Amino acid sequence: MRALLDLDADPAAIDAVLLPHFPGTAGGRVPGSLDGFELAVRAILGQQVTVAAAHTLCGRLVARFGTPIDTPFAGVNRLFPTPAALALADSDTLGGLGIVRQRQAAIVALAREVLAGRLGLQPGDAPEPAMAALRALPGIGDWTAQYIALRALRWSDAFPAGDVALQKALGVRGTARPALAATQASEAWRPWRSYAVLRAWHGRPEATMPPADPATTRETIP
Repeated sequence: MRALLDLDADPAAIDAVLLPHFPGTAGGRVPGSLDGFELAVRAILGQQVTVAAAHTLCGRLVARFGTPIDTPFAGVNRLFPTPAALALADSDTLGGLGIVRQRQAAIVALAREVLAGRLGLQPGDAPEPAMAALRALPGIGDWTAQYIALRALRWSDAFPAGDVALQKALGVRGTARPALAATQASEAWRPWRSYAVLRAWHGRPEATMPPADPATTRETIP
């Protein structure tokens, strides 16, 4: 619960760095997760689709692979699928749920790595090795790896520079290399870039962003 609600954050230290760039955001925290594997699967399902679409796909996945459970709450009747269940999921079944092949491969590969103990996805796991392992899996790029590090690993300095909403919030989407421009701007927010991401998503910062270099800019992160 402490990780889920970010109760170990030090708002004073974070605000000292971020408030000049994100006025009116004092005390903002980064939501975590109750289960790193579930968060990672949800992140994969959410790649390049709307939140509503990702929610629908996740519901179908839980209905098909989740373990039934009795609860006093209407509609809450299954646990999220385990790594063991999804590691054995076949393409026809996943495809029948509306999950495209690229994300099928990512989910199955992720499940197998977690099941084998090669990925923990727990708060406190070393972020760089975990993100490298995630990026080595099919269908998982830097955005997904950074997002998982931000929420599941509780890394304070994660920064999904390729996120379109983040680029728009920072006012760099129209540049030739928006991911690079966002990364350059983020250097001023270390080691609290995860918190900067949440604040940017909830309102554009008023600080002036560094101009892009038209001679060298080109987007490299999808």
